[in-house]
Amino acid sequence: MTGTVRGVWCALLTPLDRGGHVDAARMIAHARLLLGEGVDGLAPFGTTGEGQSFSVAERMAGLEALLAGGIPPDRVLAATACAALPDTIALTRHAVAAGCIGALVLPPFFFKGVGDDGVYASYAGLIDAVADPRLRLYLYHIPQVTVVPVSSTVIARLCRAYPGVIAGLKDSAGDLEHSRAMAARFRELRILVGHEPHLPAMLAAGGAGTVCGVANLYPRLVRRLFDTAGTGAAPAALAEIADFLKIVLDYPLMPAFKALQATLSGDEDWCAVRPPLAPLPAEERRQMEDRLRRSGMMAAHSTPPA
Repeated sequence: MTGTVRGVWCALLTPLDRGGHVDAARMIAHARLLLGEGVDGLAPFGTTGEGQSFSVAERMAGLEALLAGGIPPDRVLAATACAALPDTIALTRHAVAAGCIGALVLPPFFFKGVGDDGVYASYAGLIDAVADPRLRLYLYHIPQVTVVPVSSTVIARLCRAYPGVIAGLKDSAGDLEHSRAMAARFRELRILVGHEPHLPAMLAAGGAGTVCGVANLYPRLVRRLFDTAGTGAAPAALAEIADFLKIVLDYPLMPAFKALQATLSGDEDWCAVRPPLAPLPAEERRQMEDRLRRSGMMAAHSTPPA
């Protein structure tokens, strides 16, 4: 695990075949398309990729398929967290052995009310068990999903105990002031945001970029948001992203993203999600796409078929 995560990284959607299994061929094609459209790297099996709905074996096989399909390992940030620490250890060891640029790891998320000592123990246990100097760990703060935050106290303690191993933080809380505070306090870490509209402000505050879901659908728009930050062209890209999210966040996120990917790619098999998620109902999809069409987003920045 060498290099660093910076720029526009896509939280990769996971396509399924008609039997409900990971569709490796479609995933590879989608990954190649995104890299060709200007995305700097990929984060498979995270939140947008429905990672917690897949087994350890499925996630290992999916990563191996991406790499065998020509995706360079230094452009893969593998999401490796599971509810059970031994499973997280197994996936993280696998990502390190594969040469991935890093592992993106949630805090322990099943039991709620876990304190800082428990969160620290989970990450420390992972690092100690992997026991590989190549490991670069990106902490994943998304408390609206996990209900377990990665506090600044835990981050500071981990950085002291494992210098060089803790490489960054993905802050997906959607709280710009929290992200700014993390960038100010932990200047040695790569602070990445999950909420795309915060990207320009965070770049100005010393952030490293984004790991985000919108890049699946509109990679060139997210690329433009990064590249134009701090210039006169930035407000237009920011407004377009904000308008898109204002519409799509009215619907269940992963089913909505997959339905839109199906429309943009012309491939209806993209609509499939792994239970407990359910595909976006036809009427909600029609309503969402009508709103996006009126906004201009169905025509602008659409990606060619994967």
